[in-house]
Amino acid sequence: MIYGPGMLEMGMTFSFGQLVIDDEIAAMVKRVISGIDFEDSLMGVDLIKEIGIGGHFLSERHTLDHLRSEQVQSTVIDRRVREEWEGMGSKSIIQSANEKAAELIRTHKPDPLPQDMAKELKRIVQSAETKK
Repeated sequence: MIYGPGMLEMGMTFSFGQLVIDDEIAAMVKRVISGIDFEDSLMGVDLIKEIGIGGHFLSERHTLDHLRSEQVQSTVIDRRVREEWEGMGSKSIIQSANEKAAELIRTHKPDPLPQDMAKELKRIVQSAETKK
C-alpha cells in the first residue's frame, strides 16, 4: 500500500507536481517488485549467442521491442548527461512535474463511471446525508 502521493508537510499541503513525481516512483517500485522474467526469449539468449561477448545489443530490434515494457519510461525524471540537460535548459524535476500536472489537468478527459457504480455512489451519499 502506498500512502500519501502528492502530500507535503505531513499531509497539510497537496501538490499536483508532487503527485506526478510520486506516481513515477510508484511505477518504478511496482516494476522492481514484479521481478525479472528469465524466459530465454525475453532474455535474448539466442541473440546473445549470435552477437557474442562484447557485442552491442542496444540497437537490436529485440532490445527496442522489450525496453518499454521492462523499464519504466520516466517523463519527469531526466536521465540525460549533465551537459545535455544543461543545454536543454536545466529544468528541475519539480518544474517538469508541475508542467506535466498542469497539462494533465488541462487535457484529461476521464471515462464516465458505469451507470450502476454512479447509482450506487449516489445512494451512499444520500444515505449519509439523511443520517446527519
